[in-house]
Amino acid sequence: MKAIVVYESLWGNTAAIAQAIAAGLGPGATAMSTAAATPAAVAGADLVVAGSPLFAFQLPTEKIRATIQGKAHSFPKPPDFSHPSLRFWLEKLPAGRGRAAAFETRMWFSPGGATGAILKGLKKAGYEPLERGRRFRVAGMYGPLKDGELERARAWGTHLARLATPG
Repeated sequence: MKAIVVYESLWGNTAAIAQAIAAGLGPGATAMSTAAATPAAVAGADLVVAGSPLFAFQLPTEKIRATIQGKAHSFPKPPDFSHPSLRFWLEKLPAGRGRAAAFETRMWFSPGGATGAILKGLKKAGYEPLERGRRFRVAGMYGPLKDGELERARAWGTHLARLATPG
């Protein structure tokens, strides 16, 4: 099974969750940023798992990213803008056939979410959702991840691999 885990990550938390999910999916699964997840890298994927941080109660927009970038000097750790937003990546995702899953990193309370928009974008490109999205918690805007979240992500990857494997 060709499985890829695509992520947008400004402070490394979502990237760490993506890598744990890929480890749970098993050999051959790869975690990659939206910059690395080119059409060629995604082509023929049996499973695409995509995730992002939750900002302003939603999947980050270019406006939200611009606001964060404008305040980057005031953050304790500079955000990483070396890859496009997941929203932009989803808009450019070529048609495919396979299964899909979505995740987000977030602080405990938030009335909104990003996983619905991610699954909608994946489905539009031809990837059928396996199940509802998952949420992984961070201690604050910059992280770190809450204790046990990497283990939860790896276990979810294992669960997704079972769901996506025919038979």
